[in-house]
Amino acid sequence: MKIALFPGSFDPITKAHVDILKRSISLFDKVYVGIGLNSNKKPLMEADKRLEMLKAVFTAEPKIEVISYEGLTVNFCQKIGASYMIRGIRTVSDFEYEKAIAQMNHALIPDIESIFILSKPGYSSISSTIVRDILRYGGDVSQFVPAEAIPFLPALSNG
Repeated sequence: MKIALFPGSFDPITKAHVDILKRSISLFDKVYVGIGLNSNKKPLMEADKRLEMLKAVFTAEPKIEVISYEGLTVNFCQKIGASYMIRGIRTVSDFEYEKAIAQMNHALIPDIESIFILSKPGYSSISSTIVRDILRYGGDVSQFVPAEAIPFLPALSNG
């Protein structure tokens, strides 16, 4: 079986994430969406809420399983039997960053291959960071996140 991991914080998930996943599904028998937990970061949404949100978004996709993990992503790939890691690329700076990570991952565990999928031009400006900022100031993020994610988003306003 060809198994892949699409890792990220998904805080929150965006339409760009969904697009990358939908375009990669046909390449693999199973795709894990891995919510990476980083104790050094303070997320907008708690891990269990992100897990619920992603499960709601991908409920109709039988090849996708949502799971959370801690530690090195390449080690988690080994644990779940994934030989591939999917990464979305929006910009040249994304590519430079992801290339460095992929090369380090390859040095650690050469059997895990990174697969880069370029975002569609209409999604290249969408990031979870920007969506979080819009949420913090009470803005409408519905055009940037999948409809299934809206009920899980916190209602915040500092402005």
